[in-house]
Amino acid sequence: MSQKQNQINIELTDEVSKGKYANLAMIAHSSSEFVIDFIQLMPGVPKAKVNSRIIITPEHAKKFSLALSDNISKYEKKYSQINDFNEIPKFPFEIKGK
Repeated sequence: MSQKQNQINIELTDEVSKGKYANLAMIAHSSSEFVIDFIQLMPGVPKAKVNSRIIITPEHAKKFSLALSDNISKYEKKYSQINDFNEIPKFPFEIKGK
């Protein structure tokens, strides 16, 4: 098998390349999937919207977790230890569907 057959061409649109900021992630799961909601909380604003939802299989969730841990380790070796601030949001929030 040639290396060309093993390559995947990944397309990144201009809109997606801009990214979305999130400072809160909420994770739920069932027997067949993990749902990760990325949310941006603003200080003093009692309402926040999910700005991105990713749904993945349990197998991909585990691979994602390992990849994220690996990248955090590399980041800390290059820059510095990331301190866990253990801060709970200072205003109440509840989850509502549309």
